[in-house]
Amino acid sequence: MLIDIIAGARPNFIKIAPIIEAIEARRKSGVDMQYRLVHTGQHYDKKMSGDFFEQLSIPAPHYNLEVGSGTQAEQTGKIMMGYEKLLLEKPCDLCVVVGDVTSTMACSIAAKKVYNIKVAHVEGGIRSGDMTMPEEINRIVTDAITDYFFTTSEVANNNLRRAGVTDNRIFFVGNTMIDTLYKQMPRFQKPALWDNFKLTDKGYIVMTLHRPANVDSREKLKELVTEIVNSSRGLPIIFPVHPRTAKMLETIGVATPDLHIIEPLGYLEFNYLVKHAKAVITDSGGITEETTVMEVPCMTLRDSTERPETCTVGTNELLGTDPKSIAPAFERLFSGNWKKGSIPELWDGKTAGRIADHITGIFGLRKL
Repeated sequence: MLIDIIAGARPNFIKIAPIIEAIEARRKSGVDMQYRLVHTGQHYDKKMSGDFFEQLSIPAPHYNLEVGSGTQAEQTGKIMMGYEKLLLEKPCDLCVVVGDVTSTMACSIAAKKVYNIKVAHVEGGIRSGDMTMPEEINRIVTDAITDYFFTTSEVANNNLRRAGVTDNRIFFVGNTMIDTLYKQMPRFQKPALWDNFKLTDKGYIVMTLHRPANVDSREKLKELVTEIVNSSRGLPIIFPVHPRTAKMLETIGVATPDLHIIEPLGYLEFNYLVKHAKAVITDSGGITEETTVMEVPCMTLRDSTERPETCTVGTNELLGTDPKSIAPAFERLFSGNWKKGSIPELWDGKTAGRIADHITGIFGLRKL
């Protein structure tokens, strides 16, 4: 059988790497399982795309749709048109999409509309309940037309059941992002800035902000960054900046010797910083999963999360978007009262193997 694996943005690359490895292992053992890696080009610069392929040893894509930049509607349309053309030339038997980016939704729609191709959604069923997030729209639309759901938690399973999905289509497998994390942890690389900024283990804060609710308002961004700086007790703050945030930061004039604004880092360098940080403050979803596994305190500047297990089980705490919540959180951190956390069920580094085994079973694949 031919499986299309769709990747378009930075989080996708982390999630597909172990899936490709698991499929390759079964193919080499004689199982009739071929794959076609389709890079939509949603993230197209080296830091957001190329570095991840190199560092995670992801093979070169079989196809790159090269959609580039544009509005969400433009990107969605270009991705659908590009993937439709590929499917018309040579259809696949299964379209595997991961996560919740525009590429996930667009390729799912194209696959179903062209030949009613079966769709498998890795990380299906997660919900934030926040319809202002583009990712939430992508999740809901994708899950509405998905055939097989590979889920990260029992919370996701229950979300799907409430939407009417039957249990025979839900496969609780764990988290492929954690597969990659466990595999790559021994290879984490100390970035040059470690020595340049004289960083020490547990002696600095890592910050990432990119969501529109936090960075699209000049006043809101300035208030958040100022509160973080004032609450961090003089510890260095390492802030790899998303392109959208960089443009806004230029206009707000927050300057302090403790705040180090840097370009995005590769996977191995960034996670080295996270692993050795005193804490992480973020509005990302994926980072909260990684901090949970690495037992690093995490503060999330959002009012809701699609990954509640990082809060109920892990080291993450949802602070909301009110800057006044930041100082009390840092007080708990510095007083040693941050929760310890543990690892969610099936986040064991073996998720991709379970996915490949389920695909083998669903399609009745046998060794050639």
